[in-house]
Amino acid sequence: MLLPSLASLTAAAPLAIDMYVPAFPDMVRTLETTSSGVQLSMTAFLAGLVLGQLLLGPISDTLGRRGLLLGGTALFGFFSLLCALAPTVQFLATARFLQGAAGACGAVLARAVIVDWYRGPSVARYFSTLAIITGVAPVIAPLLGGLILLGAPWQAVFLVLALVGLAQCATVWWRVPESLPPDRRNPGGLRVAFHAMGGLLRNRFFVGYAIALSCAAAALFVYVSGSSFVFQIVYGMSPLGYGVVFAVNALCMTAAAALFGALSRRVRLNTLLMTALAVSFTGTLAHVVINLTTGGNMAVTWTCLILTIAGMGTAFPAIMTIGQGVAGHSAGSASALLGGGQFLLGAIAAPIVGVFGESSATPMAVIMLVALTCAVLALAVLARPWRGHGEHSG
Repeated sequence: MLLPSLASLTAAAPLAIDMYVPAFPDMVRTLETTSSGVQLSMTAFLAGLVLGQLLLGPISDTLGRRGLLLGGTALFGFFSLLCALAPTVQFLATARFLQGAAGACGAVLARAVIVDWYRGPSVARYFSTLAIITGVAPVIAPLLGGLILLGAPWQAVFLVLALVGLAQCATVWWRVPESLPPDRRNPGGLRVAFHAMGGLLRNRFFVGYAIALSCAAAALFVYVSGSSFVFQIVYGMSPLGYGVVFAVNALCMTAAAALFGALSRRVRLNTLLMTALAVSFTGTLAHVVINLTTGGNMAVTWTCLILTIAGMGTAFPAIMTIGQGVAGHSAGSASALLGGGQFLLGAIAAPIVGVFGESSATPMAVIMLVALTCAVLALAVLARPWRGHGEHSG
């Protein structure tokens, strides 16, 4: 029962990011603010999520995992309740920041617990499971939010998230034992724990994998933020039609993550990573070239995006597994840097596509290509995956 419990912990942050999106118009009205004011609450959540991961990871390497998981999940529930009670958008943004910081514990520590408990090929399979949950949660979150809003105001969404936090706290209490006993913790307190994080930042191979993950995540965030405009405004699809496109792409990403879990027993992790990233890069390059030469169309865009997103479905768990292997015993610090960089660069990249207009699919494709090119360069120049790093941890 440990793996399902850990998987549920990784779902909290993705759910909290997107579940309240359908409520934006109602929130603008009831909080007497603007759409940008409500969107600021999402930025605040992402900022808290990044900062929380960067702090909680190394702290857990010194203090252990279970206590932080109990406190973090309980606080996630409490701050979700504060969001529901927010009288102003400024109060909401502050509560969302704290909610994000607390929600980071599930994402960063679930990965660390897996590394604490398991070794060898099983680690890759378990990371593929977490990747599936992380991929599915953002897809179903707006749907769940929409269903809640059919019979309740926007505050109910945060009340549901508060219940999620309390349920996760109970799950940790009953199902997640301490995975890092005192004799395996970083000695010397928090100073040494953060020093370990600094050591990882001086490890060129780890940094290469971390940058590759962050750049690939940036491409994914650009797709998430720009695809609705491309398919609905450029190609004239209905919201339902776009929902089908988004769902199919998400299913392809989920299937690719499951495929990684199966293949990781027989194929080198770095080989899977290089192949997956090559598929994503090729799909995006083809998208850009076809758009620039022929103008493109909906079928071309969708096909190329399926290739790109499917490649990411394998690349993400591969980098997570390899990165943790390169980090050795600093599992919390590694998880923090990998997860924090992923959300930080993704949050920065997401709004960029809107700057270049909504009249063509080309801006989205070009920005995704730039991000994936940086990911490929990070692997080739820094990580050098052909050397087989991180494949024999523990």
